[in-house]
Amino acid sequence: MQSVPPVRVRSLNHQTVRPGSDFVLYWMTAFRRTRFNFGLQRAVDWSEELGKPLVILEAVRTNYRWACDRFHRFIVDGMIDNAKAVSKTNATYLAYVEQASGEGSDLVRTLGQNSCLIVSDDYPCFFHPAMYERIARKWVTAIELVDSNGLMPMRATDRTFTVAHSYRRFMQKEIPSHLTEFPEEEPLKRLKVKKLKSLPSKVLETWPTLCDGSDSTKLSKLDMSTLPIDHSVKPTGERGGEVEAGKVLERFLTKRLGDYSEARNEPEQAGSSWLSPYLHFGAMSAHEIFQKLTDKIGWDSSRLSKPNGKMNGYWNMGENVEAFVDQLLTWREIGFNMCSHEKNFDRYESLPGWAQTTLEEHAKDPREFVYTQEQFEQAETHDELWNAAQRQLVREGRIHNYLRMLWGKKILHWTASPQEALKVMIHLNNKYALDGRDPNSYSGIFWVLGRYDRAWGPERPIYGKIRYMTSDSTRSKFHVKQYIKNYS
Repeated sequence: MQSVPPVRVRSLNHQTVRPGSDFVLYWMTAFRRTRFNFGLQRAVDWSEELGKPLVILEAVRTNYRWACDRFHRFIVDGMIDNAKAVSKTNATYLAYVEQASGEGSDLVRTLGQNSCLIVSDDYPCFFHPAMYERIARKWVTAIELVDSNGLMPMRATDRTFTVAHSYRRFMQKEIPSHLTEFPEEEPLKRLKVKKLKSLPSKVLETWPTLCDGSDSTKLSKLDMSTLPIDHSVKPTGERGGEVEAGKVLERFLTKRLGDYSEARNEPEQAGSSWLSPYLHFGAMSAHEIFQKLTDKIGWDSSRLSKPNGKMNGYWNMGENVEAFVDQLLTWREIGFNMCSHEKNFDRYESLPGWAQTTLEEHAKDPREFVYTQEQFEQAETHDELWNAAQRQLVREGRIHNYLRMLWGKKILHWTASPQEALKVMIHLNNKYALDGRDPNSYSGIFWVLGRYDRAWGPERPIYGKIRYMTSDSTRSKFHVKQYIKNYS
């Protein structure tokens, strides 16, 4: 059974598949979509192979760090889309929104006891690695994890890349073979095994709020005010889910791609793709983005040049398209490379040696301004441009591309130590950003402190040899007056 490339599949434990059990369980944790999903595709393969019904469980718990109305709303929007999509197929879709902390902790294990095996999502960040490591030691059900994160499989390499140029060169050399291994667009369409007649009575009795996806009304009417999560971080108004993700992608391809290379850096222009939240929550696949992009411009792999490690010239797609593809395939996926190979990817100690050395040498340099985490969070600095960027993060769950880099650099400048700067950046980003808690966002945070970068001169106070950025230089390069006014 090789519908899914073997490099994307790994067994979490040494338990054996039980062909005599009631169903195959797909536990949807990171790839919250029904399209272009290797995890779901693998579960369909098993269902067909064993002749057993397919059950899809998508759940959201309340006790994950930074749980809030914003993230819950975005996830539940996607659940509604998934419920509607699965209802048209032979699979059974179950949605579960935990009502009290820990209430659903035994749900998956109980369902697993009645399943032939569990197929789930191989995601290298946030709570996922620790959760899977914990259950691997205890659960008696066979569990497979499937990598559907990006175009390059995480285990296509056994090394950690420390600079973008070397990763880009590696990717350019290896990617042609992976361009022929795309996930099925709609894997559930080929599912012929009949739908499960009923769930085990013990499951229904123990978790009465478990929602049968044939009716998404309960999800639509969910009152999040009753849940034990942070209600101060409000939804942004951006809808989650794969339906909205498709609209955002189409809008980008038709209206923004043409001047992406320059417009994405202008704070007063909506030049970015705004796809990162949908990628983070798994509502959109990098494969689907790449396929629709190449269909749009009429490109195929025969136009590839020799690997050169450069952003331009390898793909032969044009400057704007290649700038976006570099974000999608180099800068996004180098983060997955780091997180899948380095357990301490979110620790200060994971920084390059040269960066730690220069930051330590300047750790005691005098600082004209030092702010607390609370002052940063409330946008109470002396710098109106920085304050505007922070307010955008709080209100919209994002910061403009270029200003996100400046935002981080100034936190380094205005905290008592680089370790404190890292703590503040991670907290603010993960608390408010819709694309936070993600390998890509950790790449951006740690880039501020030297990851994937080189030593720069001249050596400066506080920064040492870390790349330097200022609000004044940003003002001289870009138009920011209206941006500041918008977020005043």
